[in-house]
Amino acid sequence: MDFFKYIHAVGTGVKGNRDLTFEESKDMMEQILKRSAHNEQIAAFLLGWRLKPETTEEFRGAVEACDGFIRKTTVENSLELGYPFDGKENNPYMFPLVAKLLKDSELNIVVIGDDLTPAKKGITLKNIATNIELSSNIHYFDRADFFKEMHELTNLRMRLGLRSGLNTIEKLPRVANSEYAMTGVFHKPYVKKYVETFSDRYKRFALLQGNEGTPELFSKGRLWIVKGAEVEEIIIETERYGINYTKSWDAITLDESLEQINNPSSEFLKLAKLNAAISLFVCDKVKSIDEGFEKLNG
Repeated sequence: MDFFKYIHAVGTGVKGNRDLTFEESKDMMEQILKRSAHNEQIAAFLLGWRLKPETTEEFRGAVEACDGFIRKTTVENSLELGYPFDGKENNPYMFPLVAKLLKDSELNIVVIGDDLTPAKKGITLKNIATNIELSSNIHYFDRADFFKEMHELTNLRMRLGLRSGLNTIEKLPRVANSEYAMTGVFHKPYVKKYVETFSDRYKRFALLQGNEGTPELFSKGRLWIVKGAEVEEIIIETERYGINYTKSWDAITLDESLEQINNPSSEFLKLAKLNAAISLFVCDKVKSIDEGFEKLNG
């Protein structure tokens, strides 16, 4: 279909806008990835799509289109963690510590990195993964290697400077064919969209109301576990586990983030153990988060 018809569908206002079908959304995404549409058209569509806003049927069509471009490498017994590509501004990443704590469980952690995308200007997962020694059970995939078509949209997205539907669909590419996945969710209304878009792609799928939209819990939050048609919501209170970590509200540097990972405080290490326990629970290796936390504390 002529790409202009997709722009018209999302860019003519409340009365004229319409949702794309699954097949239309798949075709739209394929045209964007192939760059058969002009940059100006792609930017116009992404802005209009965001304002319309996007539907889960459109997200599913776009995700299926992406599957046709991604070069996959299977990692057995793995949990895919979906991080936003706009980085973290105020607190360190925790996944390197969590992975170390999970080595004895033989659980592999899959993470994906790339250059910075809008809307925050945080420290990216790639900044961390390429500047620290990762434990052997972390499998880091650089998007420039396995999904160059999405990577090559980065400059266009940075010039647009705003979030778009791509921020949602890109977090879980299933590059390692993982059976389990967990991603962060900031706004509760997005829980339903993530569940409807991604849950049937995994044996067990989870959403965590984590720090700065990541699948990392730093304070009281919610975990949603999806298995089949059931969605279970669990409230997690860090104080219950004797954790009194104080989140930062000020920007930190890459060096500061790396320092806290390499030389964690006792409270940050306890927080990492709780997050590792959540991972064990998501992957059905323990019956509860409490059991996982007790196991990790010997």
